[in-house]
Amino acid sequence: MLLQNQDPVSLREKIQSIMVANGFKRECYGKILDYTINLFESKGLGIDYYGYHNIIHELEVTYITLLAAQGESSHTIIKQEDLPYLFAAALFHDYDPQKKVDKPHEEDAIKFVMTDDKLDTLLKDANIDKNLIAALIHRTTYPWSGEIKEKTEKKIEECLSMSDLVQQDIAKQEHFRKMGWFLSVTDRIAGYTLGDFAKALEMAQKNAHALAWHPYYIVRRSVAYFEDLLNNDAEMCQSVLRALPREMRKHFTDNVLSFMKLREQEIQIEGSLVYDNTKFFAVIEPASTRQEPEFIHTLAEIHKQLPQPLQFKKDDFVESVMSKDTILNTLRLGSDNGPVIGFTKGGPLETYRLRPEINDVNLGKNNTAFMEPLAIRMGYWGQRGGREMRLLFNMQAQSKGYKYLTSFALRDVIASRIERKEPIEFVRQFDPERWDYYRIALQ
Repeated sequence: MLLQNQDPVSLREKIQSIMVANGFKRECYGKILDYTINLFESKGLGIDYYGYHNIIHELEVTYITLLAAQGESSHTIIKQEDLPYLFAAALFHDYDPQKKVDKPHEEDAIKFVMTDDKLDTLLKDANIDKNLIAALIHRTTYPWSGEIKEKTEKKIEECLSMSDLVQQDIAKQEHFRKMGWFLSVTDRIAGYTLGDFAKALEMAQKNAHALAWHPYYIVRRSVAYFEDLLNNDAEMCQSVLRALPREMRKHFTDNVLSFMKLREQEIQIEGSLVYDNTKFFAVIEPASTRQEPEFIHTLAEIHKQLPQPLQFKKDDFVESVMSKDTILNTLRLGSDNGPVIGFTKGGPLETYRLRPEINDVNLGKNNTAFMEPLAIRMGYWGQRGGREMRLLFNMQAQSKGYKYLTSFALRDVIASRIERKEPIEFVRQFDPERWDYYRIALQ
């Protein structure tokens, strides 16, 4: 059974059932699970956190790791008594209590595992050596190459040497190194086995956001990510996938192929634009066009390609497009009557529900326009046009008498615009997402 619409409760039940089915019925494992979920949620890393490394990712990795570990093709790699170690390492491999950026720091996760008193008690109750958990977490470091690999291998050696269970046993040390490799692969494939391409693309978008990539790089770097996994970790990747149910293997394969096909489309689009010297046109759409069902459908399809947390007014999208208070312009291909490949939309700040942490001093004054994130069809990111739409929106907002414009953008993007002396300022910064709320003075 796939878990396309994951939530902590259903994932917790799946994880718990695997542990019980393999003879690990003690209450201590449920306590470790609940402690993990509470930690992530208390740090703002629950299901509403817009980042890749949230509680869902942690539980997905734990579920797929245990599911693959009990598979027949994994028996030469994983023993039944290894499950508690994989269980604990997967649960905490990305937990960083002082998280400043989304990309995990294994050192911080390990520091927490080694120093948290409550976790220490829980692990002792489960008879789990935290030095071995630290060794497994170290192996999830990515990329596993060059100087990073060399330094991390030394840290793994130190962890193994501190464990009374394996320090005098070379064979057991090697076994835990292989378990770490197993965990590193399940960490990287887990989410891509649990849903269709819509879920896979959402994951890639979140990961790109976490790493501050421009959307232009999402697909090409996703393809490189899978090629690295399938080439450099081929042996372990095949072992893990064979151990999973057929439907999950199919989802993973289909998702990889979908990214490759999308990359091929991007290359074709880019080649066509260069060959034909095609231009983009930012267009203010008249009210009559905004009433047309086909036009609205086109915008809605592009809007769906945004990550869900960036899909403002998703539930009343049609009404928002048609509203006279909405500011809207599109990006058209080839001419001002050409196909719509993107748009930007917004309106009075008072009509939007933003994050509760934002206390905009202008809220209620009706002097501020909120601009939703730019929406551009996949394949056309990075091909110009975004800046033109943004500037046109600013002009429209100013013509309507607004004094300010607010929106969200990556922190580095806002900072670069401040350096260019644009009339822009931070209003509220958010860590670890670094997806910040800003204000522009229009008059």
